[in-house]
Amino acid sequence: MDLSQLETFLAVLEEKGFSRAAQRLSRTQPAISHTIRKLEEELGEPLFERSSRDGTLTASGRLLRGYAERLLRLRSEAATALGELRSLERGRLTITANEYTCLWLLPVLNAFRRVCPHIGVTVQRSLASRIPDQLLERAVEFGILSFRPGDERLRSIAVYTDTVAFVVDPHHPFAKQREVSIRDLGAQNFVAHIVNSPLRERVIETFARHHTPLNMGVELPSLEAIKRFVALGNGVALVPGLTVQPELARGELVQVAVPELKIARRLWLVHRAQASLSHAGLAFLDVVRTLAAERGHPFSWRVEQAAAQDVSAEDRTGKPRPHRLRRR
Repeated sequence: MDLSQLETFLAVLEEKGFSRAAQRLSRTQPAISHTIRKLEEELGEPLFERSSRDGTLTASGRLLRGYAERLLRLRSEAATALGELRSLERGRLTITANEYTCLWLLPVLNAFRRVCPHIGVTVQRSLASRIPDQLLERAVEFGILSFRPGDERLRSIAVYTDTVAFVVDPHHPFAKQREVSIRDLGAQNFVAHIVNSPLRERVIETFARHHTPLNMGVELPSLEAIKRFVALGNGVALVPGLTVQPELARGELVQVAVPELKIARRLWLVHRAQASLSHAGLAFLDVVRTLAAERGHPFSWRVEQAAAQDVSAEDRTGKPRPHRLRRR
């Protein structure tokens, strides 16, 4: 039993006869009769009273009628829903990010919602180390990372360039200085993030290379907590520049240059390389590309794919690794 048989069945019923049903469906009467006969054989029940010429139903026919109408209505609803997906009138976008990379996402989602107001958006918070697995498990469509995964099954797009900011409170002795040396930081009390990260490892290595102690007296679970604690006069911090723009603008924190700690970081928009992206996902990529073209640096759009033997452009320890880029 297929939908075309049910459509023929309902046409005979609604047109009260095989001849008029044939005209409505642009088929011959023998073809209509054959379809109904085949449907009855498959069901093992007669559907029309043979003594009647106006398409009178048997008890089995009356029972089938309700199911046939529901199935054809569902087909119509499915076609409408798919059309709405294509026209971005419905759908859902799923993205995963961590506390830091989610900040890049905010202006992008602001632009996306203006273009696609009917698309639902779910942003899940996750540890950066878990995001590649979530993408491969198809739990989300996109991930935002501060490192490029080396898995060749993932496609990475460089979308933002950030720098590390050394910040102090406005009353700190360094606040009036434009620049300090890394050796001046040996006596400072650093407020650090408790979760290990490529940035943290790179900072530790940089201090060690300059034979300067790194005193991490306080470790907190979020960047927001770190910023607030430093603003209260409790030590200093190294944080992603993207995360402290509001505090710097309001004068709650002061950024001081440290030449030895000029660390640039890229943010990557990542999805499965062989994925058939949803209509909402394709629209999201268009918005990211357009935003990069309109705003320019630090926003960007560069599609890159790591070679299979590479761990990443900047591996989990934060060290740059030599590699060749393949662009698509």
